[in-house]
Amino acid sequence: MEIQLMTDSGADIPKRLQETLDVTVVPLYLHFKDGTYKSGVDLDLPGFYRKISEAKELPSSAAPSPNDFYEIYKQADASKPIIMLSLSNGLSSTYEHAVMGKDMLLEEEPGRQIEVINTKTASCGIALLLHEAGKKLEEGLSFEELAAHLRERVEQTSTLFVLKTLENLILGGRLDRMKGTLAKTLNIKLLMRASDEGTIEVTEKVRGDKKSIRRFIEQIGEYTQNVEDKVISMTHCQAEDRAKNVLAAIREKYPFKDAYLTEMGPLIAAYGGEGALVISFFKD
Repeated sequence: MEIQLMTDSGADIPKRLQETLDVTVVPLYLHFKDGTYKSGVDLDLPGFYRKISEAKELPSSAAPSPNDFYEIYKQADASKPIIMLSLSNGLSSTYEHAVMGKDMLLEEEPGRQIEVINTKTASCGIALLLHEAGKKLEEGLSFEELAAHLRERVEQTSTLFVLKTLENLILGGRLDRMKGTLAKTLNIKLLMRASDEGTIEVTEKVRGDKKSIRRFIEQIGEYTQNVEDKVISMTHCQAEDRAKNVLAAIREKYPFKDAYLTEMGPLIAAYGGEGALVISFFKD
């Protein structure tokens, strides 16, 4: 059975994966003072960083509307069931709007099959779930089986973050400027993770970049074992060499079967800041 996979621009999909899977991406919106842009459509990464540099401001983000989802579902081949892997409901109203768009279409076309899954993750976490979907499609899972399997996999997904700079958290108003200045003076780096509810929580505060990276790598073993049959997915914010070095160190310590690496899109980069790294892998 052919199944149409969809996600939103809260996902960062490696080129290698995008070429393998026919994934439709529903863009979120980025609001700057000079206007509103569709993430990854009207604004590419170089343009995004240029605007931040010039305006000295970070954009606010907004979910696609229910009608945006309705229109994109409607445009899909009606003979193909749709599985929509949504940005965590703990971070955005995107999931709720995706469900509303589904309900709008099913009122018109009750025969359509659409499953919307709250991934409880973002960025490379969604890419990891897309990889899993592609693998299971090759194995011949039905629409119902694949949806059920992905919901199980959501609960087994670990997503970990390390920030090199707090500048974007301060600029975006998510960290008090005085506290942020103190943390910068003390060279404090934040280690974070996606919680079980799909929100982002700080797990550790470490002094120094080298120590934070060392701890970032160490903690993988606290979340998963037997990695030889598993895949790790990583994204970075304007730090390809840093990411490649860290990923090599990870795979030397934990021999994952395969790895994906890509740059964050504008939506995730707005929160992570330059040098930020995100990794995702399955616990079981």
